This record gives sequence, structure tokens and C-alpha cells, in this order.
Amino acid sequence: AGHELLRRGPLTRAALGKELSDRYPGRAGTILAMGLQVTLPVVHPPPNGFWGDWGNRPSTPMALFDGPLDPVPDPARLVRRYLAAFGPATVPDVQAWSGLKRLREVVEGMDLRTLRDDQGRQLYDLPGAPYADGAQPVPVRFLPAFDNLLVGHADRTRVVSDDDRRRVITGGLVRPTFLVDGFVRGTWSVGRDGAVTVDPFRPLTAEEDAEVEQERSALTTFVQKA
Repeated sequence: AGHELLRRGPLTRAALGKELSDRYPGRAGTILAMGLQVTLPVVHPPPNGFWGDWGNRPSTPMALFDGPLDPVPDPARLVRRYLAAFGPATVPDVQAWSGLKRLREVVEGMDLRTLRDDQGRQLYDLPGAPYADGAQPVPVRFLPAFDNLLVGHADRTRVVSDDDRRRVITGGLVRPTFLVDGFVRGTWSVGRDGAVTVDPFRPLTAEEDAEVEQERSALTTFVQKA
């Protein structure tokens, strides 16, 4: 019934819920709509929310855009896409990011570059992937909430310490963070006036503080103009 309704045109969750509750009296339309959106492959066509406002986004079946889903999954393609963004990585890293299990046989059967980390774990990456030499400076970067860099590995200590991770990832929330030398050093937020404020987890050096301030100021300018 939900698929039939959505094929007529995009519907917000509220509108979809009303249609479903009309069809099934006594049922909570919002719950029906939520259940539909997590079981039916849907996309959110424009306008998909607005800057600073998540909004009541419309949904439409993904098949209307890309055709029917491939009935034969290609896990090797997914692994390559993952490694292009996050490699080198372990098999548990790929599984943690994708939610898929039993990928070791898939990964080991692919033509991938293999390495070992300082703990002796087997790492995989795309052949010819570029690597930094370790001596290059890493600029300060501000990451948005739920950034994949923080949840893209089973071992997240490569970007955030276990103690700091507990301050960044709480329940289902992944807070906006900033990186110093490639590691999470604090969180940031935007006030009602559009000004960005930072909350370092520990004191920064004068040089680090200057870099963070430069990036914070640039981000504030961007947010206030958006």
C-alpha cells in the first residue's frame, strides 16, 4: 500500500502517515510511515531539507530513479568503494562500516595491496593507492556530525582515542569534531548568531590554537553567509 502511494508522487512522512492511517483505521500512521521508510528502498528528492532545518522531507521509491535493485549483490564493488575512501583497512573495518558479515573470503579473493600495521594486523588497500610519507603536515579540519571518518573503522583509535570517542559518540549521536594533526581534539557547535565555538578536550599549543582559530573563523564566515 505504501509503495502504491509513493509511486503517485513524493510524500512527506506526515502526509504518508495520514494516507496510511486513513487506509488502516486505528493504526498509528506515523509508525506505519516510519516502518515503510526503513523497509522500502526510498530516496529523498529535492527539497531534501534546508540549511539549518532538517525539515519534513519527502520520500519516493528509489526504483523510480535507478530502476529495480540488482538482485545479485556485488560485495567486491562495495569493498573497493570503501577502500577508496578509507583504505588501508582490515576486514573488520569494512564489516563495521558496511554492516555486512563474512567478508573475509570476498576481500582475500580480490586483487588488493596488502600491508601490516604496527600491531601485525593484515591491512588491505587498492593497488596503486597513494600514501603520505608520514612527514607531511596535516592541517586542522572541522568535521560535521556523523562524519564517516569517525565511524568508518572497527578500530577508531586511528582517528580518535577511546576516551575522546566516549565524549563524541553517545548513544546514536556523533558530534561535530575538529582534528589536529589528524586526530580528534574537541567538538564544535554553531550558535543562533551563526558563530562557531570550539570545545577542546585538552589544552592546545599556541600554534595549534592559532590553526584552530583560523579554521573556526573561516567556518563562521561560511555559516553566516549561507
